[in-house]
Amino acid sequence: MTKPHRHCVVCGTPIPLEERTCSDKCQQILTQNQNKVRRTRMILYLIFGVFIAVWALYTFIK
Repeated sequence: MTKPHRHCVVCGTPIPLEERTCSDKCQQILTQNQNKVRRTRMILYLIFGVFIAVWALYTFIK
């Protein structure tokens, strides 16, 4: 039987339970990916908000 472990979220290497990534390189990649997801989500929310504002403008100004 193997010891309890988890896998690096970036590369899948087995690591101890208390760690999230296996190396500084994987930590950098994880951070970059999280920032990209956060930026993309914010852009989507901004676009959605603009569409709502334009819709409201055309609906209530008439």
